[in-house]
Amino acid sequence: MSHLEKASKLVDEENHYYARSARINYYDLVIDHAHGATLVDVDGNQYIDLLASASAINVGHTHEKVVKAITDQAQKLIHYTPAYFHHVPGIELSKKLTEIAPGNSPKMVSFGNSGSDANDAIIKFARAYTGRQYIVSYMGSYHGSTYGSQTLSGTSLNMTRKIGPMLPGVVHVPYPDLYRRYPGESEDDVAKRYFDDFKRPFESFLPADETACVLIEPIQGDGGIVKAPEIYMQLVYKFCHDNGILFAVDEINQGLGRTGKMWSIQQYKDIEPDLMSVGKSLASGMPLSAVIGKKDIMQSLAAPAHLFTTSGNPICSAASLATLNVIEDEHLVEKSAKDGEYAKHRFLEMQERHPLIGDVRMWGLNGGIELVKDRQTKEPANDEATKVIYYAFAHGVVIITLAGNILRFQPPLVIDRQQLDQALQVLDDAFTAVESGNVEIPKNAGKIGW
Repeated sequence: MSHLEKASKLVDEENHYYARSARINYYDLVIDHAHGATLVDVDGNQYIDLLASASAINVGHTHEKVVKAITDQAQKLIHYTPAYFHHVPGIELSKKLTEIAPGNSPKMVSFGNSGSDANDAIIKFARAYTGRQYIVSYMGSYHGSTYGSQTLSGTSLNMTRKIGPMLPGVVHVPYPDLYRRYPGESEDDVAKRYFDDFKRPFESFLPADETACVLIEPIQGDGGIVKAPEIYMQLVYKFCHDNGILFAVDEINQGLGRTGKMWSIQQYKDIEPDLMSVGKSLASGMPLSAVIGKKDIMQSLAAPAHLFTTSGNPICSAASLATLNVIEDEHLVEKSAKDGEYAKHRFLEMQERHPLIGDVRMWGLNGGIELVKDRQTKEPANDEATKVIYYAFAHGVVIITLAGNILRFQPPLVIDRQQLDQALQVLDDAFTAVESGNVEIPKNAGKIGW
């Protein structure tokens, strides 16, 4: 692979005028073009993409059908705001999303520009429908960067540092962690312990009859690809319904086939969310989000309580319709499940040979590979994880870390088996190199990752 001369110069130039708050630093990758699961940088280097633009490119980069939909629509109508009038792609997409949302209740949809505003919408609709103010969210969650969604999040101090006060009425509770369980605890024991933690605010300072909504990621994305136990989710779901609290799920990172199901909430039995936020891969990375909710809830607000000039843009809507068709036509949900099992088996085999790998969490093509210094203490191996991703980058594989020590494995769902094998071999080699002390990171790299 050639050196990164052009990329490094461009990054150095950009650093003079691009605000540091807007990018999490990893390594100097300046992408020129991409297709499928392959990236090509400005220096001509090729990489296998194991990030899919933060799970925003589930159907792969520049998919022909998505590109055609964007191009065809751009030649007809680039934009007219749905805040006042109508366009055909938006009408068709509204219907499609209500049809594929989980559960049988009649649904309605409201569009936005980013997953952040979809989670803001959950706050708005939940408060409007219930007449209650409090929202419960989770530690370790990531819901976005608007004030509302940022208040809901619980994954980085820099999302609250220097910018408070945050939105009032939001309470955070711990998210279940099956990896760091107490000695002798079963999965059900962990679930019940965390459910006790969930209930504690309601028993001390949070009136259930004044709580509008609980918002949860069925599988936490930026928290490290962590899945709540079945019994825990069922207990929370029942608690909500017993107390008139809406149950909402964030499917922005984990939806649209990522987990081997169309929606990550379908990893659980017979749960129908009252509200659901969608974004990222909804339009293959084009700026589009949606909140999908039960019809009576979505009728609780009137315009202009939740509208934006560019939300539901015709081009984005056309891209979304094409994306959803690709997911269906190419059976990407099933492919994600099958390839995810294959990748999980490979990582578990690596775990037997590499003491650095503490935990392998995988649902579909969606994995959190937690690296630890010691499997007994489970001390996070942050420096080692950074070295792994730098080694991978130097050998043509793009992967990043979450929470400092967790590898984020989220390739485009269209990745072929040869690319998958090649990427997994590079990671295997990376673990070997790091454990042998043969990897160094640039001294001027600065803070890396979240």
